[in-house]
Amino acid sequence: MITLYHSPFSRSSRIVTLIDELGALDRVRIRDVTIRRAIPPSGERDPANPHPEGKVPLLVDGPALIRESTAILLYLTEKFPEAKLGAAPGTAERGRFLSWIAYYGSVVEPVVIFDRMEITHPFLRDSYRGMHEVLESFARALDAGPYLLGERFTAVDLLMSSTFAWYPDGLPDLKSIQDWHARCQARPAVARTVARDRAAMEAMAA
Repeated sequence: MITLYHSPFSRSSRIVTLIDELGALDRVRIRDVTIRRAIPPSGERDPANPHPEGKVPLLVDGPALIRESTAILLYLTEKFPEAKLGAAPGTAERGRFLSWIAYYGSVVEPVVIFDRMEITHPFLRDSYRGMHEVLESFARALDAGPYLLGERFTAVDLLMSSTFAWYPDGLPDLKSIQDWHARCQARPAVARTVARDRAAMEAMAA
């Protein structure tokens, strides 16, 4: 069975939600582990977690170890294509789907961290731009439909909207983005993940 190594209320929570959205909770085992957390400082590396850096998420499928949310997202949407949360090779939207996934890891994640830590530097600005440009990218895409790829919710929406779940101060006062984020967060799978994480956290603390 495929195993996801997960720590409650961390970035790996979005992968738990993805597995739920894929209808694959009966085919992917979720293994709760502890991790080091920066804010507030807490936790420690879990020896039961095979991630080489002790982080989450980590997906294990037989001999394959897949790390980083974007790689896991792509792997799982292709593993369970019947859920139609990805974009199949050869389809017109495949390029946009892959571009958004790469954009998250290459631009969105570092820009949000720099913004949250109030770190600025011309080199960073030239390399990544900033929150203004990231939000403009979202807004342009949402002008064409309720979701980033148009009319249907995909794993890209799940990934991108999760940013504002852990960094709500980054959510702009822009109706199209606020409405999109609310639509994504209102999905039943999100509530189920929150409930699961809460129960897991309580069990780990007991």
